[in-house]
Amino acid sequence: MNLSTITYHKDNRIARVTFNRPEIHNAFNGTVITEMSQVFSEIEKDNDIRVVLLTGKGKSFCAGADLNWMRGVIKQSFEENLAESNELAELFYKIYTCHRPVVGRINGAAIGGGTGFVAVCDIAVAARSAQFSFSEVKIGVVPACIGPYVVRKMGEGRARELFITGERMNGDRAYEVGLVNRVADDDQLDAEVDCVVNTLLSSGPEAVTMAKKLVSEVPGMTPEQFKPFTAEMIARLRISEEGQEGMDAFLNKRKPNWAED
Repeated sequence: MNLSTITYHKDNRIARVTFNRPEIHNAFNGTVITEMSQVFSEIEKDNDIRVVLLTGKGKSFCAGADLNWMRGVIKQSFEENLAESNELAELFYKIYTCHRPVVGRINGAAIGGGTGFVAVCDIAVAARSAQFSFSEVKIGVVPACIGPYVVRKMGEGRARELFITGERMNGDRAYEVGLVNRVADDDQLDAEVDCVVNTLLSSGPEAVTMAKKLVSEVPGMTPEQFKPFTAEMIARLRISEEGQEGMDAFLNKRKPNWAED
């Protein structure tokens, strides 16, 4: 892939995806959306990948939409705006449903749509100095495409408050409201991220994928639906190659093959 706005490389079972526009605080535009979508499509096809790490180059994670891009958006028709909005919505869904766990290394500002990239991470680890805001209401719009993921992550009450106030938050406040999963002193951010990644690498890769599916789908089910769904899931995993290996390793007090150095 010929990428101009993000970088992507694999490093020992880890896919590292980085917003690469530090001169404008990694703000996104149509090109970023397209390239990020291409990268996550490649990740989805690569079974050697165990963890995806999403971060930003420089001092910011992703400071929302590119102002120059927004100038063009103002002049677009409804149909043109709808097409671009659908592409953004599809990207968030693609990251959220990625078959491998996505860890967000939130190294700096995540504003407006940038918070959406935080919300779709399975585990977001933020620097204490990082800044967050659902700032859309300040310019007369709303966090629409990111809304479903933020509401799921933080709950309606917190989302309702922060969507209508546009409150600016630091890492500790973002942790308090549930937007991020962990917060670390700036000089300890990488150590905390490494801890999360290593923990994920010690877990069965297919079990992790199914755990994500479980959490995403069960809340919307009725008891009549989730009882057979969950019973079949555990039964299939118990007889799977990975399940057999994991249980045998546990019973014989050894590491499973996926966790071996």
